Amino acid sequence: MTEQTPSTNKTDSCEDEYDPNSLSVDQALIRIKEQVIPLSSFEQVAIRDGLGRTLAKDVLSTINVPAFTNSAMDGYALQHKDIQSENSTSLNVIGTAYAGKPYIGSISSGQCIRIMTGAAMPDDADTVVIQEHVTREADNIVLEAKHKKGQNIRLFGEDLKVGEVALDKGEKLKAADIGLIASLGIAEISVCRKIRVAFFSTGDELRSIGETLGEGQIYDSNRYTVFSMLKSFGVEILDMGIVKDNPESIRLAFKTAANNADVLITTGGVSVGDADYVKQTLESLGEVNFWKIAMKPGRPLAVGSLGDCMFFGLPGNPVSAMVTFYQFVQPALRQIQGQKQINNTTIQLKCISTLKKRPGRVDFQRGIIFTDENGQYQVKTTGNQGSHVLSSMCQANCFIVLSQDSGNIEAGSLVQVQPFEGLM
Repeated sequence: MTEQTPSTNKTDSCEDEYDPNSLSVDQALIRIKEQVIPLSSFEQVAIRDGLGRTLAKDVLSTINVPAFTNSAMDGYALQHKDIQSENSTSLNVIGTAYAGKPYIGSISSGQCIRIMTGAAMPDDADTVVIQEHVTREADNIVLEAKHKKGQNIRLFGEDLKVGEVALDKGEKLKAADIGLIASLGIAEISVCRKIRVAFFSTGDELRSIGETLGEGQIYDSNRYTVFSMLKSFGVEILDMGIVKDNPESIRLAFKTAANNADVLITTGGVSVGDADYVKQTLESLGEVNFWKIAMKPGRPLAVGSLGDCMFFGLPGNPVSAMVTFYQFVQPALRQIQGQKQINNTTIQLKCISTLKKRPGRVDFQRGIIFTDENGQYQVKTTGNQGSHVLSSMCQANCFIVLSQDSGNIEAGSLVQVQPFEGLM
């Protein structure tokens, strides 16, 4: 890996509007993608335990789906050639087919059977007319013209055939996927093992919940935020607590994490302060890929490695930590697990708010997607965009993503939006 060239300007700060040594967001994502090595190990799990896991192997169909040609609706199975092209048609009902209890016998011209959804089609029938389009009188039905041959029928093997790929390797399993696997009679699947992620917060000012705050001290919220983001992602978590701002403590924590985890995440200590030792420790024990990005919030983001353990040093401000996690850490975790979908989904919406923005960086502003009086989706700002205002993340349901070159955004403009649904 190539370390990012350090700035020669001693007054550079991670709060500067423009820093020529910062990577663009796209460049950072490419550098991370190049660094990631997907997991190769996998495990067998029962399908009930597969939700949210990543398939390590293709799931192949063990049967034909459907296993037999059957009716897609409640109605009447008949021969399409019997339907009159201009006039109504009268047919004799000679039996009934139920799901799991097929009609035994043949259908001749001028005949039909009553058939229920999922019931096997008789060999002699090729069309189903739904019951709402039929008038029945005793054992006879009358139907109008203009019915298509083969309508309302599920054909043998039309969904899947034996040996066909039902689900691809790299799929993150959804409820529908679990149901599909169950429909094939498969009880266990191969999934990528869970990523082991260690994390800790740095800062002498931090205290854990339950401790008494002294002057200049604050409760550590980042550990709880990072824990929750990781838990919702479905990884094995090693919470290493709060590590003091001194080189030896951070060095020891790094070594412990490198020996026990696939990924290490820290919050705080990656800026340019005198007590910010995280980047220094990474340089001495491992490799630095980069550590500044042209974005707001979250400019100071350190990315690198400790042997086989990938490292992410997130900023200390709570919103910055969350933004950098969702924009960089989460795509990397998806890639490590071998998921097909890596990047975050972005849509375009009209913004009803005026947004302040200076060129030179990408802004991830907190927004609210809503529907107007006409039922159209629009977006608006949550207000104060300070990187310390964690409540803005509570109010928001999306990021409004403003490009590096853009300036202020006028109300009514189209903007790129990342919905939290599916992201978090």
